[in-house]
Amino acid sequence: MKQDQTPVFSHTVNQTMSHIDKDLNPTMVDVSEKKQTLRMASARSVILFPEEVMKCVQGNDIQSPKGSVIHTAIVGGTQAVKKTWELIPFCHPLMIESIKFSFQFKDNELILECTVKNTGKTGVEMEALTGASVAALIVYDMCKAMSHNIIITQTVLLVKQGGKSDVCFSSL
Repeated sequence: MKQDQTPVFSHTVNQTMSHIDKDLNPTMVDVSEKKQTLRMASARSVILFPEEVMKCVQGNDIQSPKGSVIHTAIVGGTQAVKKTWELIPFCHPLMIESIKFSFQFKDNELILECTVKNTGKTGVEMEALTGASVAALIVYDMCKAMSHNIIITQTVLLVKQGGKSDVCFSSL
């Protein structure tokens, strides 16, 4: 995060870790008593390319047996969202109701965002972060033959809505 980008929190910082019990053992959070609410989270990954690689990506010139770079990133990112609970310890398996990806080219950067929604007892921010991260990794994987000078510069939560609190990073 750049110096001038300040997160805006709708609540104070919690000093306890939700996945550690009173005996300091790792544990899954008990959500059995929580009410179901609409949950939404958006995350962003930014990929910096050398100019010659960016021209190919932006022009959708990179085709492989996997497909185009962007389409493959969408498919793989979607799979990652749905498998977050298998990858991240103590994440609950969720019934995902919506996954959307957007891609924007700016200078030599590809800015990709993943937005996830569900109606449930726990948030979807880990799913959005996982989707954005894996989509960025897929872009790297498909472009690395042209250059290893590709940098995933940022993966960040942009918005989390629903549940106890909302979070919005205003200037990211």
